[in-house]
Amino acid sequence: MTTSTPIHRSRYLVLGSGLAGLYFALEVADRGPVTILTKHNAESSNTRWAQGGISAVFAGDDSLTEHVEDTLVVGAGLCDREMVMHAVEHGPGLVRRLAETYGVRFDRVNNDETAPFELGREGGHSRRRVVHHRDMTGAEIERALLAAAHAHPNITVHEHHTVIDLLSWTKVDGSRGCFGVYALNNRDGQVEAFTAPVTVLATGGAGRVYRYTSNPAVATGDGIAMAYRIGATVSNLEFMQFHPTCLYHPDANTFLISEALRGEGGILRRADGTDLMAGRHAMGSLAPRDIVAREIDAELKRAGVRCVFLDMTHLDREYVVQRFPAIHARCMSVGIDMRKDPIPVVPAAHYMCGGVVVDRFGRTDIPGLLAIGEVAMSGLHGACRLASNSLLEAVVLASGAAEIADDFARGAPDLVTPWNEGTAQNSDEAVMVSANWEELRALMWNFVGIVRSDKRLERGRRRIELLREEIAEYYWKFRVTRDVLELRNIALVGHLILECARLRKETRGLHYNIDYPDTLPEFARNTLLDKRTGPRASDVKISQ
Repeated sequence: MTTSTPIHRSRYLVLGSGLAGLYFALEVADRGPVTILTKHNAESSNTRWAQGGISAVFAGDDSLTEHVEDTLVVGAGLCDREMVMHAVEHGPGLVRRLAETYGVRFDRVNNDETAPFELGREGGHSRRRVVHHRDMTGAEIERALLAAAHAHPNITVHEHHTVIDLLSWTKVDGSRGCFGVYALNNRDGQVEAFTAPVTVLATGGAGRVYRYTSNPAVATGDGIAMAYRIGATVSNLEFMQFHPTCLYHPDANTFLISEALRGEGGILRRADGTDLMAGRHAMGSLAPRDIVAREIDAELKRAGVRCVFLDMTHLDREYVVQRFPAIHARCMSVGIDMRKDPIPVVPAAHYMCGGVVVDRFGRTDIPGLLAIGEVAMSGLHGACRLASNSLLEAVVLASGAAEIADDFARGAPDLVTPWNEGTAQNSDEAVMVSANWEELRALMWNFVGIVRSDKRLERGRRRIELLREEIAEYYWKFRVTRDVLELRNIALVGHLILECARLRKETRGLHYNIDYPDTLPEFARNTLLDKRTGPRASDVKISQ
């Protein structure tokens, strides 16, 4: 059945309300109306949960060259050097802009507002260069930028709107463009259309594809799935970063234990108290995340235990609480006092290094469609992300996208086809959605997790295809809901992760395949997927 479809028009349409989306919106708002769509409350984004901070060179004993080299080393041969240099060079100025223009209260030395930034250190960094707000950096950034967005007369935020799909049109010559979205109003079930010459994907990551994740409930890979369906190229989805240290507690939800704790001297220990990383890596507990996560995973399997421990008990107690108040409070809520108790931790899916392929300005290969933040694959992270380079990438891409957005715009058609739900009915089988959701996330954890093999990948591929068939049937039979839309998206993203993983016949960075334990020069290429040409490797090796 075709129904009347409300149409909202603006100059810029932003999907997502984290750092990337909000910064872009604020930078372009003086040029014209900006619409921001978010499927939950505006503050519900991956940004809000980022604890560590933004990496940028401010210390006198640091240099841009060292930040570049640290990024390249952790990226395991797949970083785009030009993008890395671009991000590192622009980082300090953009961090200052966040503080001085938008009021982000980064910590200062001795709590003096006129003093330099207080800098932390995290895994993979050779110097202190993480600008932070205690252990709640993301929440502080979200607070400041959201307040600025709400105060700007040209920015309108629509909460509780779940995007169904991108709107596209095809010219006579076969070229395509994006001009907006269909979105479900979660409050009343109405499908609405939002159109704009510029549509910006700032939808975040896909941690919820996995059973165990540090990500909030909104991280279901929506932007990657929608971009792929419209024909955009996605890349390197095999590189899912598993954060080594998330709180393990049988009666508590997964909670991120920031890498900054190890940066301040925390030590990973086995159940018997011995140092887990001793002799495993020159940086010990501060080794890159992929290495630490694999060592923890191996220890869990070797010893048959459920967790390892992060020990802060040898550090100054007052400083630990002052530096990490949110983590201390969360641990205390489940009976763990990190001043005297080692924290039980396990790895969990945390950050997607791949995504929709973009250049350093966030341009995709679909005119009118930009992608910024975790949803994008810019080449900064390579095969493994250096800690706190994620917020750096978000603000760098958002700034670049704001520069070129109007040049990349695609004129939107005047007419929008009304939403047609056909013969779809209200669902009476919601249990099927929840059952498929749990099965999908479990198979991704078991077969496409920290350690992979050809056998596991093939089993995962067969099972996920059956699930996708069931989900597609359900999608077309019943009226759309947020749960159905998210399930559809994580099923597609899970499929794409599997396809990328099956193509990479080596071990590199976050992709560890026991059947191919070596890192091979011929695989120093990006893995590319799109609907038009199918899976392939990039034609040109990554610049080093």
